[in-house]
Amino acid sequence: MMHFEVTGPPDAPALVLSNSLGTSLAMWDRQVAPLSEHFCVVRYDHRGHGRSPVPPGPYELDELGRDVLELLDHLGIARASLCGVSLGGMVGMWLGANAPDRIDRLVLCCTSAYLPPAEAWAQRAATVRQARTTEVVADAVLGRWLTPAGLEHDAGTASWLRAMLRATPAEGYANCCGVIERLDLRSALAAITAPTLAIAGAQDPATPPSHLEAIAAAIPGARLEVLDGAAHLANIERSDALNRLVLAHCLPLTHA
Repeated sequence: MMHFEVTGPPDAPALVLSNSLGTSLAMWDRQVAPLSEHFCVVRYDHRGHGRSPVPPGPYELDELGRDVLELLDHLGIARASLCGVSLGGMVGMWLGANAPDRIDRLVLCCTSAYLPPAEAWAQRAATVRQARTTEVVADAVLGRWLTPAGLEHDAGTASWLRAMLRATPAEGYANCCGVIERLDLRSALAAITAPTLAIAGAQDPATPPSHLEAIAAAIPGARLEVLDGAAHLANIERSDALNRLVLAHCLPLTHA
């Protein structure tokens, strides 16, 4: 069983927060208080991340998706909304297409249905495995996670994120790189029936707004929001704006 935390009223609608590659459930710290006023918020660590087990690889996207279904079953949650950043959004798309009866609403943030070149992900996995630490990619990763202004003016956040990345087991990180290396959800997007909001960071170099535009165009009824002043971890740099968007999308009757 994956490591998880549950916050908020147990009888409230369930909202799963699914984190990005190289982070733990702590990446959602700026979401928990405002969202748990309205939701039973479930945060978890992907396999190979945080305090979750690190099973032997390779990992596949369907395994990460079934990890979430197993967690929902364990908690007795029949249906949940899901907000996912990056790898978490990829898991959300897989769930929306393959387990539509379990997903109420989707928020797909700074993610992609297809993220070539595959060779770059294979090389990143090999680099981390050889070094036996994610520290070897930390500078490059932080340069994608935060805008230049964020890196320059919020040293505390940058240091916190670097520590989170460094704590990620090298083998777990590498195996999840393999998931993205083999990712191609483009043909599955039309099958998603959950009301979907795609959120892009305007300054995101990893999954630029065009990737979220493609997702929103392919999922029936989906819409796109672009947050200025955000790179890849928009939930951190533009936390207030993202929180408002999640509430408005997932609780449309009370936040019209």
